[in-house]
Amino acid sequence: ADSRFSRNYPGLLASLGFAALACVVSPAWAQNVSLGTAANFGVLAGSAVTNTGPTVVTGNVGVWAGSSITGFPPGSIVPGSGFLHSADTVAQQAQSDLTAAYTDAATRVCGTTIAGGLLGGLTLTPGVYCMGAGNLTGTLTLNGAGVYIFQTASSLTTAPGSSVVLLGGAAACGVWWQVTSSATIDTTTAMAGNILALTSITLNTGASLNGRTLARNGLVSLASNNVTACSGGPAPPVPPPAAILPGAGAGIPALSEWAMVMLAALLAIAGVAAMRRKAR
Repeated sequence: ADSRFSRNYPGLLASLGFAALACVVSPAWAQNVSLGTAANFGVLAGSAVTNTGPTVVTGNVGVWAGSSITGFPPGSIVPGSGFLHSADTVAQQAQSDLTAAYTDAATRVCGTTIAGGLLGGLTLTPGVYCMGAGNLTGTLTLNGAGVYIFQTASSLTTAPGSSVVLLGGAAACGVWWQVTSSATIDTTTAMAGNILALTSITLNTGASLNGRTLARNGLVSLASNNVTACSGGPAPPVPPPAAILPGAGAGIPALSEWAMVMLAALLAIAGVAAMRRKAR
């Protein structure tokens, strides 16, 4: 028995190591959403971007497959944070990456249903929240480090002067609003998180967003807003916006987390096989 245990010990150790590695990987709902090159955009639309007033955006402003960007100036991009991308390859790649991010957020398993979509007055911890039409009147408090995903089966609206407050390590880049139709952020709302809308996104006068307005098919309408593309957040963190020159190509692809896990598994299997051959 001792001899058999000695022969099988390397394999047992490798199996335990792989099991431990698998356990380190967080459940799917807890993983942050990957934006790819769309992370470089504070504003991204499908048909057009319009603006009135002195809007300030941190990050790129772009549109694809449409080509119209109006209102810049008087709108402006924080120097060094981005450029305008109108129907170029950069905006096209960002829209492709946005579609992948939208699908990811939309297919996470719902953990809690919010009755009536009424978000005002709630204090929530990390998780996946689903609702019909989402409505924020007043203050939504997000408390705790981690990923917050809000799935709306239709629209997302806020009332004037509403806000999202981040406490206890909650970060704007860990907050995701997956909107199946359009989002309207009303006047003077202090919003946080990445808004991924299937159709359009409207920020009314004086609304601010610590995050991104990313519309797949429709327009993004701005009016004297501050949109700051967030960075950081829970692992894998969303990178800070990088100013990509008009016409520049996409970045070099990297292995995903699951690809790294599979690679580690293959290496573990190869190691066990080598040890067994040596034991013989």
